[in-house]
Amino acid sequence: MNQLNALKKFTTVVADTGDIKSICKYKPQDATTNPSLILQTMSLNINQNFIIQAVQYAKKKGGLYEEQIINASDKILVDLGVEILKYIPGYISSEVDARLSFSKEKCILKARKIIDLYEEQGIMRNRVLIKLAATWECIKAAEELKKENILCNLTLLFSFAQARACAESNVFLISPFVGRIYDWYVSRNLIDNFSKDKDPGVISVCKIYDYYKKHNYKTIIMGASFRNIQQILYLSGCDRLTISPNLLKELESNTEKLERNLVPDSIFLTPPKALSEEEFRWEHNQDPMAVEKLSEGIRNFARDQLLLEKILAKKM
Repeated sequence: MNQLNALKKFTTVVADTGDIKSICKYKPQDATTNPSLILQTMSLNINQNFIIQAVQYAKKKGGLYEEQIINASDKILVDLGVEILKYIPGYISSEVDARLSFSKEKCILKARKIIDLYEEQGIMRNRVLIKLAATWECIKAAEELKKENILCNLTLLFSFAQARACAESNVFLISPFVGRIYDWYVSRNLIDNFSKDKDPGVISVCKIYDYYKKHNYKTIIMGASFRNIQQILYLSGCDRLTISPNLLKELESNTEKLERNLVPDSIFLTPPKALSEEEFRWEHNQDPMAVEKLSEGIRNFARDQLLLEKILAKKM
């Protein structure tokens, strides 16, 4: 048995791509996208119809030019998600514009709009996860949206404070980023070799997993952003792992034995008092890596969103 099939016995495998061919090949349960992945997907000639359809939709809907660009961008996001859902049995994660990451109200409105666009095409909301950056505002938006049966995936998660706040707000799913944490420590020469006990990204997810299971939190943990298959193998047993096509290929070609590393605790502890906004901001601020990587991630996703909008603008 190859390692990909072995991993699927312990962990729900999610494809971190918008590429339909890869999704068909590796047969994941769910799929995740983000502005960077959508931008890559839209650059392929085979996907130019998404752009044409989005522009036609936006023009028909009307409004100011800037509104038409945003409507076209939202349409591409949803149309790609609808297409991916034809090939997976589970969830598609669709990301809210990163420029809204510090407004609870705007994130709620955008999430509702995205869900409406899906439902207009016959996709029930229980197959869609709205991706939001794990800021305080977005965590609270996810808490409110869940009351409307709109489930969220809190992404760009780097600090333990973010993980705690998400669980305490009963967020549906979090995506702690393994590889980007690892990158930060490597770039500063703070780690000199790779091992399970020294990789700070792996350690971060293990800490969150242990904490969630001991306190019986229901929030799903989906490790993300991997740099090599060792990081994935060390986290076998995590609730979900979202994996890029190149690493899925490597797992599929590897037949070495894979064992489960993460096992839920059977002894539950009483959860601590929930973090206040002040406490959350202070605790998150105590982790320089998390502060830097969260800000960088939001900026980069916003940059790619703007690049997509420029492509659309040329077609309007």
